[in-house]
Amino acid sequence: MAFYPPPSQKLQQEYPPPARRYQIREKIFSLGDNFKIKDEAGEPVFTVRSKIFSIGDKLVLEDMAGNALIKIRQELFHLMPRFTILSAQDDHELATVKKKLTLLRPKFSIDSIYGNYDLQGLDILAHSFMIVKDDRVVASVGKKFFSFTDSYGVEIVGDQDHAFIMSLVIVLDQVIYDKN
Repeated sequence: MAFYPPPSQKLQQEYPPPARRYQIREKIFSLGDNFKIKDEAGEPVFTVRSKIFSIGDKLVLEDMAGNALIKIRQELFHLMPRFTILSAQDDHELATVKKKLTLLRPKFSIDSIYGNYDLQGLDILAHSFMIVKDDRVVASVGKKFFSFTDSYGVEIVGDQDHAFIMSLVIVLDQVIYDKN
């Protein structure tokens, strides 16, 4: 049996881990903001459920077995929208997403335990953008036109926490489109 050394750092940079594609679709006939997330084969991977009678947005990202993975909480009483992303297991804060005050293009501050994220290519209507960490694209997001509900295509680089990146996309949807 042959053992091979792990790939070098340079080789990992030249050949990044494979990306995985998802589709996020908001459920049309539901109370609150509920989303179904499918992989590129059309198989359900995650669901996002909202608490109906709550002040501010409160969402939970779950796997298909119903296990809560991530909680999303809107922080109220701020001039600009602010959301906290928490681990569902122990309520440990994973990230804070704050919308910055701007005139035309929406800008965000995303501080997380995984590092600082930035959005690039965000147009005025926020139909497509890239999530960048350490000058490296970790996800690309495109909103579908001509659909009755919010529907996104998301491509995530393989070495990222996919549930966390999905929660970022859901938060951005809440801030840009819900306007509440």
